[in-house]
Amino acid sequence: MSVNIRTTGSAFGSERDMSERLVGVRVVITGAASGMGRAFAAGFAREGASVGVMDRDLSGAESVAEEIRGAGGMALALGADVTSRAEVASGLDHFISEFSGLDVMFNVAGLNVPMHLLDVTEENWRTIMDVNALGTLIGIQEAAKRMIPQAVGKIVNTSSIAGRQGYPSFAPYCASKFAVNALTQAAARALASHNITCNAFAPGVVATPLWEKLDADLMAIGDASRPGQAMEDFSADILRGRPAQPEDLLGTALFLASSDSDYLTGQVIMADGGMVLV
Repeated sequence: MSVNIRTTGSAFGSERDMSERLVGVRVVITGAASGMGRAFAAGFAREGASVGVMDRDLSGAESVAEEIRGAGGMALALGADVTSRAEVASGLDHFISEFSGLDVMFNVAGLNVPMHLLDVTEENWRTIMDVNALGTLIGIQEAAKRMIPQAVGKIVNTSSIAGRQGYPSFAPYCASKFAVNALTQAAARALASHNITCNAFAPGVVATPLWEKLDADLMAIGDASRPGQAMEDFSADILRGRPAQPEDLLGTALFLASSDSDYLTGQVIMADGGMVLV
């Protein structure tokens, strides 16, 4: 079924005609209180999905869910730190009790705290790896446990251009995103017999709160001398000529969440505007 929806006003409305390709699809997105996760939650809801807005910032998640519901969509706020298996499991169970199942899991939550390679500490390493790598593993595992009984599901992970090459001030972050790629392939192989696919997408420079903090952090360690320089420097080689907005990634996310990607598994889709050509 295709209908025309014309709404305006916020990220939760769009001038585009929407196809409602996710009608009946139940999706949980981690890190959905801001940035890419928020854009995905809004876009999926416009396409007819029931959306679990999972974030450790519960008030932020509730705000996103309220906006989605105010625009006529279906959403539930879920408070969870992705490094806590118990919190992720509880959040997923709450979502399933509300919507009677889980079809798609998007592991979006992530962080980066840059340090020069020789300055990287054990604390810095563990903090980044726990959120980006362990958090993705927990998201894969807990979603899969709930998808296996229904013999169908999609798991989508967030990689990065930093999962394709190393950057000297982002060593733990790069390692964590290489790990996401490996987890994506391992999960694709482990879950194929259960009719569950696992893929990832790899953004480049995206104008989100993560990059705003990164800009300040890079100034603090001497890698940039003025606000905005870090993003400008990293964006210089983008073939599309500009950093991404979160909504620029929505088409890729919709593809991975919908039946259009049913035959795809174990893949990392570069969605970086042409920064890394592989």
